[in-house]
Amino acid sequence: MTTLDGAVVLVTGANGGLGREFVAQALARGAAKVYATARTPGHWEDERIVPLVLDVTSRDSTRAAAAEAQDVTVLINNAGAWTDASLLDDDLTAARAQFETNFWGQLEVSNAFLSALKKHRGGMVNVLSALSWLALADTYSTTKAALWSATNVQRVGLVEDGVQVVGLHLGYTDTGMTEGVEVEKNDPADVVSAAYDGLEAGEHEVLADEASRQVKAGLAAPLSALYPQLG
Repeated sequence: MTTLDGAVVLVTGANGGLGREFVAQALARGAAKVYATARTPGHWEDERIVPLVLDVTSRDSTRAAAAEAQDVTVLINNAGAWTDASLLDDDLTAARAQFETNFWGQLEVSNAFLSALKKHRGGMVNVLSALSWLALADTYSTTKAALWSATNVQRVGLVEDGVQVVGLHLGYTDTGMTEGVEVEKNDPADVVSAAYDGLEAGEHEVLADEASRQVKAGLAAPLSALYPQLG
């Protein structure tokens, strides 16, 4: 288990709806400092919040951030992108770009902070999705499925180092990324609260809503149950 009381937390994509909740709730649970990172960091009133430049698609940027924030004990891999890129396009340039953000970028950040997490025997939360298990969002689903698999590799590979790795799965949540999607959405505060509850309870996976629980349970069913069009 990883405590947030006295922790030093780093949140990627801190300017977004989930990111801001991760920052605020970390402080509410007793974090001593929160690095709020983004390509263009926002302005924060609380002196415990340290704005920090971090572009997850740039190795130089992630390494520079890690060099500045060597005291990190909890890493929140929250940054991500949703685009219309399709794996069925003749030109896969846009799909590759989404992988750079949602997959390779997450691994670059994780690896840049591994020495700090190992030193402090800390924790990492990877923001995944119910779509990690359901290919309804084309390239986005594929990037999250890849990150889910990588999260399993990290979890097993880092257990002897005392680093807790949590995979956070959630359905549609009311953030800027889902603006314009006309479905019932989670409150970001509820999702982040579930994530931190799981982290502090020593869990390895958090299913933040009913959608995630239903999709995961459906993986044992025939494919036609998840994808009726195959029937």
